[in-house]
Amino acid sequence: MKNHRSDILFFFGVLLMLWTAYAVRDVLLLIYVSALFAVVISPAIGFIQKMKIGPWRPGRGFAIVFLVLMFALAGTIFMVFAFPPIYNDAREFAADWPRHLATLSEQIRHLPFGAKIDSAELQKYAGEIVGGAGGLFLNLAGGVFGLFTGMILTVYFIIDGERVFRWAVSLFPLEEQPRLSSTLLHSENRMRNWLVGQAVLMTSLGLASLGVYYALDLKYFYVLALYAGVANIVPIVGPISALTLSSTVAAAQGSPTKVLGVIIFHAIYVQFESALLSPRVMRSTVHLSPLAVIVALALGGSLAGVLGALVAVPTAAVVAVFADEYLVKKKNEAVEAAGAVGATG
Repeated sequence: MKNHRSDILFFFGVLLMLWTAYAVRDVLLLIYVSALFAVVISPAIGFIQKMKIGPWRPGRGFAIVFLVLMFALAGTIFMVFAFPPIYNDAREFAADWPRHLATLSEQIRHLPFGAKIDSAELQKYAGEIVGGAGGLFLNLAGGVFGLFTGMILTVYFIIDGERVFRWAVSLFPLEEQPRLSSTLLHSENRMRNWLVGQAVLMTSLGLASLGVYYALDLKYFYVLALYAGVANIVPIVGPISALTLSSTVAAAQGSPTKVLGVIIFHAIYVQFESALLSPRVMRSTVHLSPLAVIVALALGGSLAGVLGALVAVPTAAVVAVFADEYLVKKKNEAVEAAGAVGATG
């Protein structure tokens, strides 16, 4: 009876914990994102500490303050110079896109099988989709408090992260702590490398798209370039969607030359990224299949929106490292141990 009572209490305790976690999921997500940023930024702290100006060498506190100030400066420059044109393009795009799509659909109706396309329905769906995208830009200001809270949490994770790490590992059985600690450090390195590598690939496509779209005089080129960079986090589907969107905008401008220029640019860039850039940037990361990335993005997006989608793939990378260590390697160790026993027997 005592054992059953303990099991029942444990079951309801787990349910209570799950319910509490769901109720405060936004806060937990903010803490998790802050920890991810701390993992990525921590090596930069060590790099700054290694700098030497005469006899003076910066301490850890100075390195953290200096890095935070650099991020604040970069954010200020972005908000002053980059955000206004992006916002204006997004607002104009949200207002004009349904009309452009209706015009394109009318032109498509003259093509074979085009008569079956309902332009009114397309305009309705386009309005809903772009309205949601425009709403995302309009609601960015609402996350200012969360941004500053996340920055403060990130700083504290950098300062006290090692002690939190040791405390978390100490909660597990003593014989499992060395392996768990090694796996966590390995997953931390892989996740950091993935995040940095993916950020490089996304930034590369975004900047290249910005230059090409500007040279082609493509309308809404700020928003289209931003979308191309962000969408590059999704293998295959992301670049294809960026190509489709930019080609549609070029076609709405009535310029076959711009459509051809967009197609040629994306075709060349895909070859450049897959043959040269991606193998060099992502060589030290955990390799996730495109299906795993898409599933992770879908689950993260459905659970926590855009922010959940962005942290879903690094989380999948950590899960892949743990699966390799505790499922694949342990199974192989058990098979080898069984073989050794059979050989001695």
